[in-house]
Amino acid sequence: MATDTCVFDSSDSVRSAVPLKYAQHVTFKEPLALKEGGSLPSVRVTFETYGTLNAKADNAILVCHALSGDSHVARHVPDDTVGWWEIVVGPGKPIDTDRYFVICPNLLGGCRGTTGPNSLNPETGRPYGPDFPVITVRDMVEVQKLLVEHLGIRRLRAVVGGSLGGQVALTWATQLPEMVAGTVALATSPRLTSQAMAFDVVGRNAILRDPAYQDGQYYGNGPGPTVGLSIARMLGHITYLSREAMIEKFDAHRMQPRQVQTQFETRFSVGSYLAYQGDKFVERFDANSYLALTMAIDLFDLGDTREEIRQSLASSQCRWLLMSFSTDWLFPPFQSEKMVAALIAEQKPISYCSVKSNCGHDAFLLADDLPIYGEMMRAFLANLDRADRAPADDTVEETALDELSCQDPTSIFHSRRLDYDSIIELIPTGASVLDLGCGNGGLLTRLRRHGCRQIIGIELDERAIVACVRRGLDVVQGDLDHGLSAFADGQFDFVVLSQTLQAVMDVPGVLKEILRVGRQGIISFPNIGYWKLRKHLYEEGRAPRAGSLLGYQWYNSPNVRFLSIADFEDFCSDNKIKIHQQVALDTEAGCKVHDDPNLNADMAIVVISR
Repeated sequence: MATDTCVFDSSDSVRSAVPLKYAQHVTFKEPLALKEGGSLPSVRVTFETYGTLNAKADNAILVCHALSGDSHVARHVPDDTVGWWEIVVGPGKPIDTDRYFVICPNLLGGCRGTTGPNSLNPETGRPYGPDFPVITVRDMVEVQKLLVEHLGIRRLRAVVGGSLGGQVALTWATQLPEMVAGTVALATSPRLTSQAMAFDVVGRNAILRDPAYQDGQYYGNGPGPTVGLSIARMLGHITYLSREAMIEKFDAHRMQPRQVQTQFETRFSVGSYLAYQGDKFVERFDANSYLALTMAIDLFDLGDTREEIRQSLASSQCRWLLMSFSTDWLFPPFQSEKMVAALIAEQKPISYCSVKSNCGHDAFLLADDLPIYGEMMRAFLANLDRADRAPADDTVEETALDELSCQDPTSIFHSRRLDYDSIIELIPTGASVLDLGCGNGGLLTRLRRHGCRQIIGIELDERAIVACVRRGLDVVQGDLDHGLSAFADGQFDFVVLSQTLQAVMDVPGVLKEILRVGRQGIISFPNIGYWKLRKHLYEEGRAPRAGSLLGYQWYNSPNVRFLSIADFEDFCSDNKIKIHQQVALDTEAGCKVHDDPNLNADMAIVVISR
């Protein structure tokens, strides 16, 4: 049977040991003191750049690679070798090299040109090997800082990275806050879980116990610990894939392995895949670098509790975009959510999405979910240079987005959101507002124009989050029925729940959280007591159909609650909730209703508190 290489496709598929034609090098001759003790007498950095640095030197984006990456993030010319993040970096791509000056250095400790274990120790004239000192992510950032300053850049537009690269991005934001305008961290965490660390421990042991390791001095003495490094990489690949991805990739032909020339077991299809990945990896990677880099990953620690993480992130001065992936069990979403909660507590500008994906940890390197994570990055980066854009451009874009929000597919109504003007009238300039179920950000945008000082949205739908980020809004993905634990008591002047109450499963719980987090709540909802809806049900004996105020058929409606103004008043009375003000609307006529609102209004807006 011939080898079917397409079956072995992975995030590693485009990587090779081919010489880096466009790599640049710089050597910093001053000793580098290391966080864990010891020093390096000098450091050589290999890096590649894309695009053009502008006259102000303020359009630079630093891209940080993961464990097995290098400086070759994308092609420079059409006949160049493919880069490891080709789908993201390049002309017109989410990190647009027509717009930004992109820098991608090989990390300290790597084996593709930057000083690492396979580099010559200038003090001995031999490769460092096992004598290479313990390095940390903080040391990697210190070296990158030297490079950035060497290139004449005082402040980076953004630092972007996933996995280990995400740890590097987090460190830039917290250790060099004055040098970073925006941070994009994907599929990463404040520290590894013990489960994730265990795989690194086993991988390192596989290398160290390979007889060919020769105490780390294998350079020039045979092929080195190829078995141990291959096994370490096989373990790694298991953690990069999700259960769903492995089922899809292997289950249909699990007893039909592809033929590969290997010393490893290939009885099952998953075995031939792992053997192929392990064997390919040793062609381009150094075992001592694997030891050094995985140790740096394991030593990285911003804390575990919210308070510890909060203290670690408090020094940041940038805008934040965090993204996790739903099936990533190596860097699981709950760890990103801890960082989100810490940043919210510190009142930092943060947007977050846990992208629904079947691809596991590797999702941020694959094209499957690029329409979400890629476009979120594009939108976030574009808004970092919002001040450089002409006001007319912003007006055109906001108008287009306002039109989009009027047809928000995540809202209960399909008609224009006519309650927005009345809600804004109820909120004084300078107030802080949390918008629950914010959709595409139409209300948040108007609140920003209104002069509200702190605004943030909660939204479940990924595409709506992309639209919010495109507007330059801060929005965090969340399910209202799971509570608002990321927010402190009384953190906002107002918490708004606009036309979403009917889609809430736990109404008492959500309203309790609204009144805990906000000094006042503003609730708007369609009134099922409206006379036209009563008439429709009475005369036809059927639920109101699509095209009516509710906008859905009974069988495909997201609405799980149908209430009238009178019902809501009774609920507030029973639960000791104070109603400060009511606004009743006839949205068809475009006016407020004062006469018998429960009969004549199709929408209600109610201001409440304890």
